[in-house]
Amino acid sequence: MNVAFFLLPKHEVAFVFHHWTMRQVMEKMEYHRYSAVPILDKAGRYLGTVTEGDLLWKMKNTGNLDFQHTNEVSLQDVPLHSSNEAIAVNSEIEAIVSTLLEQNFVPVVDDSGVFIGIIRRREVIQWLSEESGNRLR
Repeated sequence: MNVAFFLLPKHEVAFVFHHWTMRQVMEKMEYHRYSAVPILDKAGRYLGTVTEGDLLWKMKNTGNLDFQHTNEVSLQDVPLHSSNEAIAVNSEIEAIVSTLLEQNFVPVVDDSGVFIGIIRRREVIQWLSEESGNRLR
């Protein structure tokens, strides 16, 4: 089955831009209550995923950085500790099942590398559960 079946489109996904500040990123994540969000460049290409842990490690490892000063730190200066690779929209779902064991979502891009949405673990698990239930009947 093609991943497009599971795609949550970009307009329904919380994401941030690489030129934002740490403060903007933290506020977006807090508002949506997410622990990780995709990072895009101005052209809409997927660059990576920032996590709460990335932001916390940046604060811990930057002397005297407190919440009030996070508006002075660019997201580009925050080291990312995980590598959530994007997949092409024409990929098969079986190819990402093992990836979803390690992360909550997989970013999806078109042929030009432009971010078009995500595949969430929840929908794939639900589909797998329904498929196994159908085979048992």
